[in-house]
Amino acid sequence: MTGHGVGSAPLRSGHVEVEIRSVNHRYLEMRTRLPPELPEHASLVEDIARRRLVRGRVEINVRTEGESFDDAVLDVTRARVAFEQLVALRDALSPREPVPLSLLASVPELFISRGTPERGIVRNALTRATEAACDGVSAMRAREGDALRQDFEGRLSRLAELVAEIEARGPTVVAAMRKKLGERIEKLLAGSPIGVESGRLELEVVIFADRSDVTEECTRFRSHADQFRSMVKADDPVTGRRLDFLLQEMARESNTIGQKSSDADLARLVVELKTEIERLREQVQNVL
Repeated sequence: MTGHGVGSAPLRSGHVEVEIRSVNHRYLEMRTRLPPELPEHASLVEDIARRRLVRGRVEINVRTEGESFDDAVLDVTRARVAFEQLVALRDALSPREPVPLSLLASVPELFISRGTPERGIVRNALTRATEAACDGVSAMRAREGDALRQDFEGRLSRLAELVAEIEARGPTVVAAMRKKLGERIEKLLAGSPIGVESGRLELEVVIFADRSDVTEECTRFRSHADQFRSMVKADDPVTGRRLDFLLQEMARESNTIGQKSSDADLARLVVELKTEIERLREQVQNVL
């Protein structure tokens, strides 16, 4: 599920800001960017986000603003020693080769900060900012969840209407088949001295009615749909996997109903039933 949140916490005379963007993804995928002065705190930020957000493709950006960290200054003593060593190396290898000062840029830790805040203070500020950003993401996800709930309920109502239409269509289909069989027999036996027993015709109609009966499938379909609706309306959190399982079962029942349907109107209803199930499955992918 998508979400966006920004959290800020004071740090010295400035502040640290954490911005989190999340889009739907089946698993938790995280990318974190921290400023040069905070690289060692990446695991702290990611651990907090991992506990709170659970799933999604998450992008975390951390910034510091104001005078949170003093500007780094040159360690003159270290620079002088490094340059003297470079000159000595030049004298030993190539006495006439110039030694540019730009070589000092490659010397590690040549610049030092005169006033970096204590580690505990930085971690506390980062924790507060990250928690606030996660709260923002969760709030946006909750609003999206309410919209999904309404969409689910509307589609479940349509599914109930379709199943009711399918059940109501059953007796009509049997009656139409009885009439069709009778007309075919009369046409085949027209002018023939051979008659047909009414009991035989009724037996064929009963066999057809039994094979095309979808009462059990519709009952199970309603049961799955009712469970789905109960989960969606419940105050307790529900996982997308449980909802997806129920949709798989509804799809299974709709397939069976389709296999038993020999009527064009019934086939149309089954196609619409499957379409609504597929739309629900697409939306369920957005549920954690």
